[in-house]
Amino acid sequence: MKPLKRIRSRTAVLPHANIDTDRIIPARFLTTTERVGLGRHAFEDWRYLADGSDNPAFELNRPEARGCGILVAGHNFGCGSSREHAPWALLDYGIQAVLSSEIADIFRSNALKNGLLAVVVSESEHRYLLDHPGIELCIDVSTGCIELPDGGRFGFEMDAFARHCLLEGVDQMGYLLQHDDAIQRHEQRVERAA
Repeated sequence: MKPLKRIRSRTAVLPHANIDTDRIIPARFLTTTERVGLGRHAFEDWRYLADGSDNPAFELNRPEARGCGILVAGHNFGCGSSREHAPWALLDYGIQAVLSSEIADIFRSNALKNGLLAVVVSESEHRYLLDHPGIELCIDVSTGCIELPDGGRFGFEMDAFARHCLLEGVDQMGYLLQHDDAIQRHEQRVERAA
């Protein structure tokens, strides 16, 4: 994982409520443990027509949504089954952050562990973001602040450990490996005491 300190991007809005993980990445694409390439299947059944062409009705296929790294999603984003492939697919698609008024706990945990910023905002902040697609935001992970184009700010809460891992660019295993010397010293003390 790369350290994630700030994200500056335009927003793409996907306003639908209850977008589940099967909608994000259909189960038929869960046969791989490779993260690269899953982006082409993100929202597969929504994004493409039966003939494989882009579905013009799908919001992320619109020209103004292309290249946006911040997804403003409807309420209860990422509900459904627990699959790490969902944040992998979004990251590979180019999404760096998901903002919503509610994000399913397991999805949010999986997202943060894999370097995808998942931020819960208030209902009023969510409504503002839904009503202003395409605005440029700057999200500062260290301060927990979202800067708006007009200079306004939204604050957001994040678990301190998740914030540390994002800022350092490490997952849980990477964090433990950073402390390998201390772990070995502790194990040696325990062995001597036994």
